Amino acid sequence: MWVGIACAATSLATTRAGAEALLVIEAENGRVLYAQNAGQPWYPASVTKLMTAYVTLRAVKEGRLALDTPLTVSPNAVAQSPVKMGFGVGTVVTVDNALKMLMVKSANDMAVVLAEGVAGSIENFADEMNANARRLGMIQSSFVNPNGLPADDQISSARDLAILARALIRELPEYDYYWHLPGIRMGKMVRWNYNTLIGRYPGADGMKTGFICASGFNLVASATRNGRRLVAVVLGAPSSAARALKAAQLLERGFNTNPGMSWLMQPFSTVESVQPIAAAPPNLRDEMCGGHRKRPATEDEDDLVANNNPESPYAVFLASLRPAKAKGAAPLQEMGEPVLVYTGTKPPAPGAQASTESKPEKKKTAVIKPAAAKDKDKDGASATSAATSRAAPKPKPKATAAKDGAKDGAKDAGKDGASTAAASSGDVAAPKPKPKVRKDAAKDGAAASAAASDDASAPKPKPKKPAPAPPPMVVTPAADQSSQVK
Repeated sequence: MWVGIACAATSLATTRAGAEALLVIEAENGRVLYAQNAGQPWYPASVTKLMTAYVTLRAVKEGRLALDTPLTVSPNAVAQSPVKMGFGVGTVVTVDNALKMLMVKSANDMAVVLAEGVAGSIENFADEMNANARRLGMIQSSFVNPNGLPADDQISSARDLAILARALIRELPEYDYYWHLPGIRMGKMVRWNYNTLIGRYPGADGMKTGFICASGFNLVASATRNGRRLVAVVLGAPSSAARALKAAQLLERGFNTNPGMSWLMQPFSTVESVQPIAAAPPNLRDEMCGGHRKRPATEDEDDLVANNNPESPYAVFLASLRPAKAKGAAPLQEMGEPVLVYTGTKPPAPGAQASTESKPEKKKTAVIKPAAAKDKDKDGASATSAATSRAAPKPKPKATAAKDGAKDGAKDAGKDGASTAAASSGDVAAPKPKPKVRKDAAKDGAAASAAASDDASAPKPKPKKPAPAPPPMVVTPAADQSSQVK
């Protein structure tokens, strides 16, 4: 596995010296195993939502609200962009469902719903975020919103985010499942966790991704092996694929106990002792979202690359993490089952959702069939009946009579095909032109066949065959007769 990661690292190596902040620590004691620019201030982007979840779950633990407390989507929440659930104003969502949507889809509107539900307003919630940051020792962090959307004063660092991750793990172990949900499902909609290490990297169990143009691609990732849990922080990666790879490298180095790699394991004391750097956060907007990029950077670009190009470096990286049996499987099939989320206070009935999902398909087929039938009735009902009459002469007049009877109210149309054609043309034809009606109807339709039967009543067909001959031809070899005429 390490060989696969190393090979992928070669392909994804960046040329930006010092343009990233990297850190890996032990969750239990905070010991730093590797650090690079860990004290550099950085825009946290959606990694901010770790603090949003922390403040919310502390409020739950303190009894200020419960996981099943209903919260209402406000105009402020609806106004958030670009990643959101998109619920309308007044929609009710429980704290539990809002947290799941927040952590998996990184929904900016759910961050505001939680903030207003806990503290009454975004401003009050930001005050709580900053108070908790100071209490935890996050001396480089300041928050002005709960979702990490661009703001000059929304700042953190790899150091501070690692401290926050430790607090989540140690103080709120009963809510640990929120950090490693593989995906969410609402009706037919399924959204997978942007943290692509979950379900792929051995032992991965959290936590959160983030991206804005100014910050680059960020990730706080945790993994556990043999009872030892590590936290890796990657800030400013050039792509979502690169941040996942960097985090996997950091975690792998942390878990590696090879004496030859001991230089990677030298103690740097604890994360709290990492010295802050007095500088402004780097702004990577031009690099991340400049015109030189073939397409705008997005949070889920790694899945697009991996699924569309199985030979891309990121797809190779994912393949190196898969078990041998699942080597050919699609990436999303390895992440586990998405959890159900819903609006309102009660989950949908087990059968209700399935029936709701199947109804649109039934309606579509039901609409298409009558539409096709109507078109046939309008444009070629007689032609259709004529086609069936070629296969079986006797059923034709019955089917034609049924159709013409429905349209024109002809009661005698069911007697035979000749009378039906005559009724539609307004004349009564002799029984001999009956096979001729079948011939012309196959070409031009019922109306044309009726007209043809009137014109074809001339004695031309009679000299061809003796008078007694037509009756057996009408009954038995009608198909051969029509082909001869054509």
